[in-house]
Amino acid sequence: MSEACGPVVAVRVRRARRAGILGCMAKGNGTVVLRVAVSEPPEDGKAHEAVCTLLAEAFGVPASADRIIHSAGARDKVVRVAGDAATLSARLATLMP
Repeated sequence: MSEACGPVVAVRVRRARRAGILGCMAKGNGTVVLRVAVSEPPEDGKAHEAVCTLLAEAFGVPASADRIIHSAGARDKVVRVAGDAATLSARLATLMP
């Protein structure tokens, strides 16, 4: 399976005591962003890894299936999730009401 398969998800990350998916928000340009929280600090790639793990659990895929493709060092990220596009898009729809 190609790494390019699967949905691209806009994500806004914040640090919190509990990790989890917080919901979604609409940006001014019409983009819907998935809001997530991680408990790991943004140093040495710990928060980056935590975001990938959290999204992998939410999508039901291995952590290696997530790849941050843009803004790896910022709290606004774009993540590609490898897998069957139709299945993952349906799962994404349940995460973003």
